[in-house]
Amino acid sequence: MEELEFSNRIDLSELHSGVQNLKQELSKVIVGQKHMLNLLVTALLCEGHVLIEGVPGVAKTVTAKLLAKTLNINYQRIQFTPDLMPSDVLGTSIFDLKTSKFEFKKGPIFSNLVLIDEINRAPAKTQAALFEVMEEQQITIDGKKYPLEAPYFVVATQNPVEQEGTYRLPEAQLDRFLFKITVDYPNLEEEIDIITREHQTVAPQLDLITKSIDKSQILAYQQLVKQVIVEPHLIQYIANLVVSTRSNSFLYLGASPRASLALLKASKAFAAINGRDFVTPEDIKHIAVPVLQHRVIVTPEREMEGITAAQIIKESIQATEIPS
Repeated sequence: MEELEFSNRIDLSELHSGVQNLKQELSKVIVGQKHMLNLLVTALLCEGHVLIEGVPGVAKTVTAKLLAKTLNINYQRIQFTPDLMPSDVLGTSIFDLKTSKFEFKKGPIFSNLVLIDEINRAPAKTQAALFEVMEEQQITIDGKKYPLEAPYFVVATQNPVEQEGTYRLPEAQLDRFLFKITVDYPNLEEEIDIITREHQTVAPQLDLITKSIDKSQILAYQQLVKQVIVEPHLIQYIANLVVSTRSNSFLYLGASPRASLALLKASKAFAAINGRDFVTPEDIKHIAVPVLQHRVIVTPEREMEGITAAQIIKESIQATEIPS
């Protein structure tokens, strides 16, 4: 079968080159996990946030730290714990004796890339502190709004909810993440590669990474992604796919309209990093599971049978026809 040749109406050469350099830097340390790396870059380019779930030791936190290392932007890490207060994340007003006025001291959330480690170990009141900042890129303290500088990107890690000391994230919090990426154990060959690299490497792994993209480039790439073309029949396909989750008998809660917008934005970014200025049905299918799996709730009966949200989403993709 011959490959189709086409010419882009939008010049994506610089974006494609920048993304390739970024992936190349990350692959110096990360073994495998190509799907996770693709989704992280996709989310960065369409101004989305990412939730990474997996058992301890599968490089969730390391991957986020490496991503921050490759980007020439401000970076902060917040370790979520059961005693963490909202003010520890957002900041607080402190009384200045010299001026006799309260002065706002910004918290670690004020950065371009924020790594929230083990996000589901903090209680609901601390989770609620993230609602405004993740959706509107601003916080409101004492009636005053404090905007955050673009680009703004939250990468959160969490352990499976079955583990000790974890809280289930509120649905409103989950809905603010563009992707939920589930990280599995490496296979045997990847495990051997991980051990071999650690054995042969003398310098710290983070020292192998160099910065490849700066703030202005990220903002420029995000503007290019917004120009990617989506045909009307694919917009209809996105809507059909999301609406089908609301009538699925296996689901207690379907996806919200925010999921439709997330599918649209993510498919445009995924097309762009693959060198195309137009979205295909395969783009939408490829990112549908990480976009939708955390926005729906499986009925208790099906959950007890071992059926997961990802399985139900995959079946919905197969059952939903692409409009002509």
